[in-house]
Amino acid sequence: MSRQGLIPARILICDLDGTLVDSAPDLTSAVNDLLAEAARPPLSEAAVRRMVGDGVPKLVERALTASGGLPEAGALADYVARYLGFYESRLTELTRPYPGAVETLSELKSTGWRLAICSNKPEGPSRHILAALGLDNLFEAVAGGDTFAVKKPDPGHVRGVLDALGAAPDEAVMLGDSLNDVLAARGAGLPVIAIANGYGPVPAQEIGADALIETFAELPGALARIVSGQMPQTPGPLA
Repeated sequence: MSRQGLIPARILICDLDGTLVDSAPDLTSAVNDLLAEAARPPLSEAAVRRMVGDGVPKLVERALTASGGLPEAGALADYVARYLGFYESRLTELTRPYPGAVETLSELKSTGWRLAICSNKPEGPSRHILAALGLDNLFEAVAGGDTFAVKKPDPGHVRGVLDALGAAPDEAVMLGDSLNDVLAARGAGLPVIAIANGYGPVPAQEIGADALIETFAELPGALARIVSGQMPQTPGPLA
């Protein structure tokens, strides 16, 4: 980003999985360890990618449903706990930042942007991943799916991040990859940029973001247009 004509200092609230980091390989390995333990067939990484975005319990529920059906009533919590045991042993074996993410966010921070994380992944694993990948020093606040009483798509999740930063909605922009990101941000009064490499069942082109980017190299320009009031694209329909 050029240092001429700098964007005024703002806040960028980022989703984690499917937005900043590609964690699907480790998520898939943990899911398949759980399924193997339960004598169920494995799932493909492509299938798991479509299940991510609503938190750990929903991921486990979807994986069990796709591999033979839900267990008896009351057993899901045990499966969730066992899944977390598998996943937390390999949080960053294969998980990596998307190309250009570190460089772009570092440059934004150097030009006055404040950065935060708002993820439906539990806060502990989120912080571990950020630290292991050398990203933790970029973010002033990290909110996971268990940080507050609500999580995305509830706008209270985004509002909680803003409160932690002492900021107002009109100071912030959301960066995400899913319909949950759009719904939570819109409910909290934030514009949304979607990145096209994400997870979830709804393509990024269809989630109704204010701008769509293919790579992190496009992020500074999209932010500049949103801050200046020049929306580069017409938002698509909300599913």
